[in-house]
Amino acid sequence: MEILAFGVQADEKPLIEKAFAGHHEVRCLDVFLTEDTAPIATGHEIVSTSVNCALGNRVLQTLAAGGTQLVAQRSTGFNNIDLDVAERLGMTVARVSSYSPYSVAEFAWTLGMAVNRRIVRAANRTRDFDFRLEGLMGRDLHGRTAGVVGTGKIGEAFTRIAHGFGMRLLGWDVAENPACAALGMEYVSKERLLAESDLITLHVPLMPETKHLIDAEALRLMKDDAILVNSSRGGLIDSRALVAELREGRFTGVGLDVYEAEAGLFFLDKSLETVEDDTLARLVTFPNVLVTSHQAYYTRDAVGQIVDATAANVLDYTEGRRSANVLVPRS
Repeated sequence: MEILAFGVQADEKPLIEKAFAGHHEVRCLDVFLTEDTAPIATGHEIVSTSVNCALGNRVLQTLAAGGTQLVAQRSTGFNNIDLDVAERLGMTVARVSSYSPYSVAEFAWTLGMAVNRRIVRAANRTRDFDFRLEGLMGRDLHGRTAGVVGTGKIGEAFTRIAHGFGMRLLGWDVAENPACAALGMEYVSKERLLAESDLITLHVPLMPETKHLIDAEALRLMKDDAILVNSSRGGLIDSRALVAELREGRFTGVGLDVYEAEAGLFFLDKSLETVEDDTLARLVTFPNVLVTSHQAYYTRDAVGQIVDATAANVLDYTEGRRSANVLVPRS
């Protein structure tokens, strides 16, 4: 059986081929699954997708009509898949429930440090042999307050890093993590966390309840010199409201690895095109904002775990087993 994998990055391809070797053939495509590309899957019972593939009603209808029965998503998030439609069509949907939390936590910390110490500006200057320090002054994070929004596995990993830096720890989540509490984290209301934290990092999933969790009101609660980092899901932040606050000269720095309208942009080369998203275009112009292309998970360790779990999901499907990774079971 040949499996069709959409949205495969060049670095990811050999890992996918190795994971499926000896079990199934896999055909890797660098294009994402969209309404335009869905017909390519005709005749493939199993397709694998990335988080920036769009599996809405029309795409799923096309897949089902072409004989697809399993969608094996290569990510933890699945807000890009209409699960109700998939269930109605009798399709099975599986995801990767977990992978290395350190990949995302370490990258989130990297973003925070990069905007705090003006690393990008400094690197751009030295490429032109400009070695002035003007405008590059950062601040110690030791003794300051880290606010961790979402203290699951990734939030816990970030908390351990912040603890190592000697920071005061505030947390907000629906349930307390004993490991974070043991490090001295105080669980407080979201409002208090935003108001008191010098560095705020987001590690919650995107759901209807968390859509624009950081909205205009939440942003106004934050310190003028706060650092905000989002390496989770772009929809957690109201991007237009963020731009409005940045235009007022607020925040020491903002590090964004995700963006709420990133589909059709991230993972693609748009350097020779006119980007029509005015909000994103404005965000990247602020000197205290660093935008990266949803790469926090992108380590050999994490990607290896993701593709291995995806291969296991496919094997479970073909052998009639159901694991905890299944979001929509076979009907």
